[in-house]
Amino acid sequence: MATSISSQLQKPLSTDPSFEPLLDTVEAASLLRIHPKTLQRMARDGEIAGIQIGRLWRFRASVLNSWLDRTRRK
Repeated sequence: MATSISSQLQKPLSTDPSFEPLLDTVEAASLLRIHPKTLQRMARDGEIAGIQIGRLWRFRASVLNSWLDRTRRK
């Protein structure tokens, strides 16, 4: 039996373990303690993985953590 869209929308997103909320540039830069424009440049240059939606950048905390671990090992 298919579930209706309205019943799916009523479920909080956090119940899905495979969904990781995205951070905006300010939130992600704050975690890394760098300027948001620096983070945007790094994402644009492919130095750090980000998702560009229109003109806005979004980042996964797990990706930022992995990137930080890799850069510390160098």
